[in-house]
Amino acid sequence: MQAQGAPAQRRTGRRDVSRRAPRDDVQLGPVRLTLDDVHVAGRRGPMLDLPSLTFGTGQCVLVAGDPGEGHSALALVATGRLAPYTGTVTLTAADGSSTTSRARLRALSAVVDLPGVSAPDDVLSVGTVVGEELALARRPSGPGAVRRWLEEHALADRHDTRVDELDGPVRTALLTSLAAGRPGVRLLVLVLPDRHGGEPSDWWAIAEELAGRGYGVLVQCLRSSAHHLGVAVPPSRGDVLRRAAPDEVMRVEPGVPQVAGPGQPRALPAGDGTEPGEEAS
Repeated sequence: MQAQGAPAQRRTGRRDVSRRAPRDDVQLGPVRLTLDDVHVAGRRGPMLDLPSLTFGTGQCVLVAGDPGEGHSALALVATGRLAPYTGTVTLTAADGSSTTSRARLRALSAVVDLPGVSAPDDVLSVGTVVGEELALARRPSGPGAVRRWLEEHALADRHDTRVDELDGPVRTALLTSLAAGRPGVRLLVLVLPDRHGGEPSDWWAIAEELAGRGYGVLVQCLRSSAHHLGVAVPPSRGDVLRRAAPDEVMRVEPGVPQVAGPGQPRALPAGDGTEPGEEAS
């Protein structure tokens, strides 16, 4: 059997902002997402076979895998846009309340630069992509608003540049910043930023800065890119099942409060070996 997925929204692009995250800090409470024994079946075999994965606001998690459909399946399942064949996907709040509602997860998450789903058309200009994304976020999206957004993100000189002409880290910075600017988004899934070239440390720095601002960030990359980041990666076995099972290879928590003081959100109770969490809004 093959799982049925819900369509995802469209997307756009970003630049030398490579180390600059969205302007607005996250105001809502923490959330944690847990994928438990998740399987997605494809026509020729398993697309995703994931025993467990947890990440939450303030965390940045790197998952490495082989080329194949598993990256798309994981991104869609982790953002509520695809129902797994078996397994559970659960959102948990700081008070311990939880939900498996895919609609709720879709509202809180964004999948970044997934081909055929959220990646912008290569022929579009940066200005067009920004305008479309601002409109989707129900923000002013006219020429003036687009110019202001580009100036604020050090991209004013890229207004007429085609998205496919952007350097990899610039593209990643553009798209993540636009995605994080959507109302209510708390969790971001970056799909194979390494496929656009550039140093892995650049797109990883973007992800870490977003996590430091309170977003939960899951980054998917190829095993070779994880090696370039100095991470020990389990070897690929090459069989179909293994290709459907990406490995978590790095986890940092730049945005997780170590001590909850007055006015600070409480960290989530530990779950499946991880911490940070959420507050239902």
